[in-house]
Amino acid sequence: MKLYTYWRSSSAYRVRIALNLKGLEYQAEPVHLVKGGGQQRSPGYKAINPQGLVPSLEDKNRVITQSLAIMEYLDEAYPNTHRLLPQHAHERAKVRSLALLIATDIQPLDNLRVLQYLKNDLQITDQKKSQWYAHWIIQGFDAYEAQLNNADRFSFGDSPGLADTCLIPQIYNAQRFNIDLSAYPNILKVNKNCLELEAFDKARPENQPDAVD
Repeated sequence: MKLYTYWRSSSAYRVRIALNLKGLEYQAEPVHLVKGGGQQRSPGYKAINPQGLVPSLEDKNRVITQSLAIMEYLDEAYPNTHRLLPQHAHERAKVRSLALLIATDIQPLDNLRVLQYLKNDLQITDQKKSQWYAHWIIQGFDAYEAQLNNADRFSFGDSPGLADTCLIPQIYNAQRFNIDLSAYPNILKVNKNCLELEAFDKARPENQPDAVD
């Protein structure tokens, strides 16, 4: 199994967590998103992922793209390992809704290509760019916090799952941009509980072989 990844990509970070939770061995293939104008734009990588995005997962000579699709594939293809989604349909829907709140409503607005467009094409200031970034995280985290049960250890119940694989990278991003998260005690509790687990710790950006300043 081969994962095309970038150490600071929150989408790749999600999949690293999922692979670790499920105990699946994989080979990391770093794709630097900045160096040389972005290795994800090279013809070689575009042949693997026509979108030119990370992550991409190669398994049994098949390539899967989009982080949530990859993680659901892993849950279905390897059902005898740690399950990322609960058993019952209504519970799966709840977990998916939390994951999608992060993966479709926050992260796409704050990812690298959007920030580069804001700065390089629209020429907004760094201050305005930071305000943009914080706005979407705060709006999303307000809704996420409201849906958490303060008795649970993780985003849903006492076992880490799909929602947590999305939340933890977004918290990392928020802290990197110095966003005050004190209004989100349940989110911070989930973050602490997750990062105490080896699967999450090994997936941290700073623990990746391609991590650079």
